[in-house]
Amino acid sequence: MLLEPGRVCIKKFGRDAGSRAVILKVVNDNTVQVSTGTRPKPRNCNVRHLEFLNEKVDPSNRAQVDKVIGVKEQKPRQQPSQKGK
Repeated sequence: MLLEPGRVCIKKFGRDAGSRAVILKVVNDNTVQVSTGTRPKPRNCNVRHLEFLNEKVDPSNRAQVDKVIGVKEQKPRQQPSQKGK
């Protein structure tokens, strides 16, 4: 079954075209919720815009999903120093 949470795919159209994505949730027969490397926030996507790969990950494990789609770990931002006060 191709439409299942955790399936790894490649976006074919749109702003994220060419990037890897992971299906997080199946909304209906034509729509799924995906997370991509360029926009890690979950987005709805038409299944016709996806090319499915023969890989599967656990969608509840965020670290594993980020590793598959290529999200780099972000460093916490430092607060600006309060010099001169």
